[in-house]
Amino acid sequence: MEAAALELPPTPATSGKCPTLLVVDSDAAVLNLLERLGTDLGFRVIREVDSRAVIAALPQTRPDGAIIDVSQSSVDGLTLLKEIKAADPQSQVILMTASATVDSAIEAIKAGALDYVTKPFDGHRLRELLITVRKTIERRETLMRLDADVARQFEFYGLIGRSPGMQELFDSVRRFAPYARTVLVTGETGTGKELVAKALHRLGPRREKKLVTVNCSAVVETLFESELFGHMRGAFTGATDTKVGLFEHAHNATIFLDEIGELPLPLQAKMLRAVEMGEVQRVGSLESRRSDVFAIAATNRDLRAESRAGRFRSDLYFRLSMIELHIQPLRDRRDDIPYLTAAFVREFAAKLGRPIKGITPAAERLLHSAPWPGNVRELRNVIERACILSDSRIVTERELASAMSLNPAGSSLQDAPVTIFEESRKSPSLMASAQREQIRKVLQVVNGNKAAAAKQLGMSRRSLYRWLDRLEIPQ
Repeated sequence: MEAAALELPPTPATSGKCPTLLVVDSDAAVLNLLERLGTDLGFRVIREVDSRAVIAALPQTRPDGAIIDVSQSSVDGLTLLKEIKAADPQSQVILMTASATVDSAIEAIKAGALDYVTKPFDGHRLRELLITVRKTIERRETLMRLDADVARQFEFYGLIGRSPGMQELFDSVRRFAPYARTVLVTGETGTGKELVAKALHRLGPRREKKLVTVNCSAVVETLFESELFGHMRGAFTGATDTKVGLFEHAHNATIFLDEIGELPLPLQAKMLRAVEMGEVQRVGSLESRRSDVFAIAATNRDLRAESRAGRFRSDLYFRLSMIELHIQPLRDRRDDIPYLTAAFVREFAAKLGRPIKGITPAAERLLHSAPWPGNVRELRNVIERACILSDSRIVTERELASAMSLNPAGSSLQDAPVTIFEESRKSPSLMASAQREQIRKVLQVVNGNKAAAAKQLGMSRRSLYRWLDRLEIPQ
């Protein structure tokens, strides 16, 4: 063969992990040449004769690049090309053939081939193609690293946003934190109100003191007054000891009143006195006690409308909202999604010990078009599940779609553009297979613990058992 006499000039060694090159051909001489060429260019070369074995191993190997002989005995090269691209759309595949036609070349390019070369091939031309493959892989990984670095640049005490609305929010936090006594943070569920509260505390003069968090929606109404303001021994049945309330506990520090809109109306007058006058009175006591706090309240309700309807005291609302900071929903700041995604991929790759670097362009389009009713919290949960499902360095749209299909917050495949799921229409069972694979992988990660798996998937144990039955997964 003409290429057998090819002399290869030395190639500088590249840094980092070696990308994987799959070579498939029935001719041992061609395999030897391609292995030598790939190794010289810094690839880790996997050589194979049987196409069926390649397809079976794709979930584990997921090559960065491949050179395939079209004329395979078990599975033809074009079919193998499609299988490789389905496993990893970013994989760069070159087809080889001894009998090329214009129609076959066009079909190969349409199926995603990088190029189509004829045997006996020009070794120098093949080398140039492999250099292109290597540069494409390196450029893609460099861009992913840059995305992660850019995400860090737009991170603000756990919040991430490049959009004008988020940058204005960050500036407001910096400006008001040193002087504010009360702040109201508003926004939908999952937008990051608690992170804003933490940023206000850390940038304020009480940063060295504690941040006391009160979830106003999680305390039993009859015990709320005792929790907030404390009680004296014998004040009511069961009060066997004197108790310090959370406001006293937060004296000279910061108190975060999450979901303040859920505070029972009878307690709002005492809350107003505590916030405005810095005084609290324990249940069963006639004596007022000092409680000097920086009060940050948060809600997903419209407190102005609630006060007009008589469900929230207007004087408490006006006191809390002397400074009001609003966080936009994710659907109104979609330009932030790539930066949030890059940060979450970096976080979960480290947490899971996986070499995941980013997501495919099609996956990015899917994220950008989703409705995100659960906002940033929902996006974070979806990225975590997709990273668990991924076996390669790139999260694909198929893995992301599977993660979104089990998302309890509302983003589902039905909410996404149909054009992204052409393959799902071709195979009605595709989504069931993807869901089944995801649940199995999560169960494997948590060693079969159903409670841990349900938490990882963002659903209740009862919902998980229903999915196990529906997808016929052994329990």
